[in-house]
Order: sequence, then structure tokens, then C-alpha cells
Amino acid sequence: MLHRKINQICSDGREVWIFLRDQQRWIERARVLDVEGDLITVRYETEEEEEVCSWEEMIRLESIGSITQKLASVPKGDVDILVSDDCPEAEHITKYPSSDSSSD
Repeated sequence: MLHRKINQICSDGREVWIFLRDQQRWIERARVLDVEGDLITVRYETEEEEEVCSWEEMIRLESIGSITQKLASVPKGDVDILVSDDCPEAEHITKYPSSDSSSD
């Protein structure tokens, strides 16, 4: 089942966090590039002392302990979040067609 889910993540191009059970570490914000047999190829970046490094790793499926992905985020602090009432009139979605169009 994990293999099938990783294939789906790969085709969707989603960013994921992967926990490697054998190394007891997380790979953060990685993209799954390829799945071939029991090997997956991921690409991610790290920041170390004013330097950004780009990494590409091949990981055995049996080494993966967990995969997580961000579903949504909400800004912290004093920020006004837009709700449907705040969107322009032209972008409002009506639930029912207007009665004017059916009278023709």
C-alpha cells in the first residue's frame, strides 16, 4: 500500500516530509521524482550556514517509516483572512439560476 501511495505522490508532484526509520531522521520538503521497484528517488534542499544545498537521494522503501504532507496553512498573527463575503461580486457563485433566464 505504501508503494501505491508513493506512486500517487510522485505523479502529483506534491511536497512531502519523509522519516527514515533506519537513520532516525526527517527529510523535509522533498519531492518524489521516481519510483523504480523498491527504490524511490527524492530531491530536497537544506540550508547550512548561509548556503543552500540541493540533494537527490535514492531511498529503499523498507527504510521509510512515515510520509507526511501539508494539507493547509493559516497565517499567524493579526491577519484578516478573506472569506466568501469579501470576494468581488463577479466571482460570487449563485446557488440557483436567476428566474429572469427561465422566463424567455
